[in-house]
Amino acid sequence: MIKGVMFDFSGTLFRIETVAEWFDTLGLDLSGSERARCIERLTAAGAQPGGPQPLHAPDGWGARDTSAAHHRAAYTAQARAALLPVTGPERADALAAALYLRHLAPEAWRPYPDAEPVLKELRRRGVPVAVVSNIGWDLRPIFVRGGLDGLVDAFVLSFELGVQKPDPRIFRSACERLGLPPAQVLMVGDHRPDDGGATALGCPFYEVDPLPVEQRPQSLSPVLDLVAARPE
Repeated sequence: MIKGVMFDFSGTLFRIETVAEWFDTLGLDLSGSERARCIERLTAAGAQPGGPQPLHAPDGWGARDTSAAHHRAAYTAQARAALLPVTGPERADALAAALYLRHLAPEAWRPYPDAEPVLKELRRRGVPVAVVSNIGWDLRPIFVRGGLDGLVDAFVLSFELGVQKPDPRIFRSACERLGLPPAQVLMVGDHRPDDGGATALGCPFYEVDPLPVEQRPQSLSPVLDLVAARPE
């Protein structure tokens, strides 16, 4: 019987703005073709945290979420390399830093349409919830901005623990904070190789598709059918 739920963050409860929207926050004066090439290079490099993965991952990429410093260094390096063809090194450094700061902004993220109603219903049922994320920064302000912070009992973030999914330790920490054995805690996520790591502890796993927000109105709602209601 499932009595608690762990949710992934990016691609599950929230989604980052598109690479084009992210890039355009720089306000660069470029021709249409230059803009398109920059967006293409940033996408291929996986330079946007929460966005597409790089076509060719650099050394150390797999450990980028284990600390705030690793995360910032990994993503700004990818962005800098993608921006160099249209700017000098010093300006590329500044622009890469600006892009990194942009993705930290709550307004850069949108919740999926059913995130709030599902979290509210879980709260109504007395089902504890944790957000378990591979991330290099504190995502709590995003939940505060959306009024969802009071619907989450625990935030378990890789950069705070120094371990990241699929390492069982991050899921074990979340289950302990929820006060439940793994077999009673459902993991909900969009990336089976990472989020599905919870199954090593005996957690059931429910997978969602990280589609654009407007294309995925109801993927989280079926979670409610899997969770036991609190006895009245």
